[in-house]
Amino acid sequence: MATTADVRHELASLADPRRAEGVSRFLQMIPGGYGEGDRAIGVSVPEQRRVAGRYWRDLSLAETATLLKSSVHEERLTSLFILVRKFIKGDEEERGRIFSMVLANTGRINNWDLVDSSAPYIVGPWLIDKDRNVLDRLAESSLVWDRRIAIMATLAFIKAGDFHWTFRLSERLLRDPHDLVHKAVGWMLREVGNRDRAAEEEFLARRYRVMPRVMLRYAIEKFEPQRRREYLSGVV
Repeated sequence: MATTADVRHELASLADPRRAEGVSRFLQMIPGGYGEGDRAIGVSVPEQRRVAGRYWRDLSLAETATLLKSSVHEERLTSLFILVRKFIKGDEEERGRIFSMVLANTGRINNWDLVDSSAPYIVGPWLIDKDRNVLDRLAESSLVWDRRIAIMATLAFIKAGDFHWTFRLSERLLRDPHDLVHKAVGWMLREVGNRDRAAEEEFLARRYRVMPRVMLRYAIEKFEPQRRREYLSGVV
């Protein structure tokens, strides 16, 4: 069986200090940034996916959980890529354990790339046919990553043609203080519109004037230029 040390060793062999500097700036791992305190070693996402592809079968859930607790950003992201693969291939028991592991470690899923690489592929799919009230709890959390997990999880529902929870959580998060939540809400509303434009516009009609600007811009990104201007000018 593979170990956490094996994965760490392989990622370390791919590390690039110059890339790490760029990643640190991009993900705001700087004083005052939302990723402050994190550490990047400079392994590209495609390389991390390849490492995950080599280890996901042989790395136990316990070892993967250890990797998820790492202080290195790429090690945590790689652990999530491994968990997604295990979740897709796992039986109901293993999928439930992976879901519980993710929810128990949201404090380690502490940047938007980590959230977006896991919530739509683990949290949402697990809840497709189950009680979804956990998403209300996440949306009420003081932790921005919990709130982003909540709305991003609804992508799985959107793909199944179910928009209720996207609208429900978008309403709850309409006045969220963080732009990373604004962007995620706008993105999910856009995903609804890609499938049912009328449903998205019905939701927007009574709310677009009070939406944070970035949320609205994300939500209407695929609209025709004239329609976008109407929303941004407040004349819909």
